[in-house]
Amino acid sequence: MSDTHPLDRIDLRILGCLQSDGRISNLKLAEEVGLSPTAVLSRVQKLSKEGYILGYEARLNPLKLSAGMLVFVEVSLDRTTPHVFDSFKAAVQVYPEIMECHMVAGGFDYLLKTRVADMGAYRSFAGTVLWQLPGVRETRTYAVMEEVKNSTHLKL
Repeated sequence: MSDTHPLDRIDLRILGCLQSDGRISNLKLAEEVGLSPTAVLSRVQKLSKEGYILGYEARLNPLKLSAGMLVFVEVSLDRTTPHVFDSFKAAVQVYPEIMECHMVAGGFDYLLKTRVADMGAYRSFAGTVLWQLPGVRETRTYAVMEEVKNSTHLKL
């Protein structure tokens, strides 16, 4: 972004604290970074305005919410035209089971991260949704047996 300021060490400490605990109070955050609460609030507002902070959300337990099965899916499209890409991208937005969708370089076009209750739910989802998405020629499915690392934290 052209209208952002360079981050200093305090900005990075603020981002690190918020990344670890998005519910940290402004007072506690001020103590952690060694500034007054007013100065910290001003910096957080500026970091938000400039797009460094995209938002705040709770991390939910998928096992308790009938979404315990994590499945990655490689998707190859039948044609790689702007219209097919646009139709596919619009269609994946509709389904909450598709948590992430990434266009990739390599042997296929998109990588999807999906969550469903179990293998039966995945089979149903694949048959009624995935294979019906616009332009899909082929999919390859990778059911996750164990999540070894799952983090949203960026290196600062």
